[in-house]
Amino acid sequence: MKLLLDTLRNIVGTTALLTESGDLAGYVSDWRGRYTGKALCVALPRDTEQVCELVRACVAAGVAVLPQGGNTSLSGGAVPYEQGHCVIINLSRMRRIVRIDPADNSMEVQAGCVLAEIQAAAIEAGRFFPISLGAEGSCQIGGNIATNAGGTSVLRYGNTRENVLGLEAVLPDGRIWRGLRTLRKDNTGLDLKQMFIGAEGTLGIITAATLKLHPLPSAHAMSWLAPVDVDAALKLLGMFQAACGAQLSAFELMNANQLDIVLKHVPGQHAPLVEAHPWHLLVELSDTCDHARLQDTLEATLEKGLELGLISDAAIAANSTQRQTMWKLRHSVSEGNKKAGIGLTLDTAVPVSMVPAFIDEATRAIEENFEARVVVVGHLGDGNIHFIPFFEFDTWQALPDPAKTAAAVRRAGHDVAARLHGTFSAEHGVGRTLLDEMRHYKSEVELDMMRAIKRTFDPLGLFNPGKLIP
Repeated sequence: MKLLLDTLRNIVGTTALLTESGDLAGYVSDWRGRYTGKALCVALPRDTEQVCELVRACVAAGVAVLPQGGNTSLSGGAVPYEQGHCVIINLSRMRRIVRIDPADNSMEVQAGCVLAEIQAAAIEAGRFFPISLGAEGSCQIGGNIATNAGGTSVLRYGNTRENVLGLEAVLPDGRIWRGLRTLRKDNTGLDLKQMFIGAEGTLGIITAATLKLHPLPSAHAMSWLAPVDVDAALKLLGMFQAACGAQLSAFELMNANQLDIVLKHVPGQHAPLVEAHPWHLLVELSDTCDHARLQDTLEATLEKGLELGLISDAAIAANSTQRQTMWKLRHSVSEGNKKAGIGLTLDTAVPVSMVPAFIDEATRAIEENFEARVVVVGHLGDGNIHFIPFFEFDTWQALPDPAKTAAAVRRAGHDVAARLHGTFSAEHGVGRTLLDEMRHYKSEVELDMMRAIKRTFDPLGLFNPGKLIP
């Protein structure tokens, strides 16, 4: 291995190859502390050509490659296993925004760009990049693409997949595929970029991307409201869609347990409503029209919801500061949950019409069999509900077999989603956490197709082995 390390050091330079345990710590553990593995080293390339050389050296030595971005995964997909026979190629040095073309509504970026920096650069150019999630200050666009990240704007703009025009990737044989196109129409065979989006680094390393930009909304209207129950929230969604159409950009749901955790464990947070309520919605409208028109539409729809008995209370953001405060409350969910206990996040999605049934049935399945309280936060507009059986730290530590309990909890919730024609992974990815669920819920035909694609791209099985595909 010394010969391989010397070769990698010659490629990236001494300071860009980390081998000491203290230097590796932040790369071999996930941010929640659920998984910790080992690696031979972490290589920090500065460009695609160096990635290419690193891959060729690792393949020649028969050593596994683990592509890594901001390491914010919630499913263990970006950290190594305990055996330690892999090289982590982390793209954090490749964070250049190459170009922005407002006329073409496109942006070319390197894969190590932090999502928040991409958002800011788009706004500076008078455009909008819509992918938004709690980790946007540290996650990297390469990782967002590799996991097909969702977030709070999917209702209007779609997942990451819908916002990628082209890709550049280093293949497992060391070749570079340069597919950085900006075309909206290109009917010349298979759309190869789709192979890498959501593949979690198992088919190659995404090194750059061309992203789809959108008109920059100049007006926003937001409300934090309390629906009387989840059925009422679903009816309100239909009302807002009928009244606002594409102006409805976010429709976020959380229960009282989730709000209480954020208020208790994240400093500086305050409840938007005076009274306590079992359910909460964050609703945002955005457009390029004037603010008054959006505000009128928001208020009229809220008034109708109040008249129909669907809403217990509501607060409207009076200015951008209040709007940002409401969004900060929503985006602080992961931070609060990490501090409060052990949350086994089920990244489920069901047909939107089935959301009330899913929450009801899954809650009964958990509360009747486990000593856990149910925390709910999700994107009601697209049916993606993060259903979180939540254990206090001491309760979790007292379990005779935490891993067995975690597997049983997940299966109980996932079985409900499956019965309702849903999925066990909507936006967080499969990683290592959900490999058993892939075996259990995916048909052999689907798994065989995935394995065949994996063998075609990576016949030696060296790219992020043991992740995504059982």
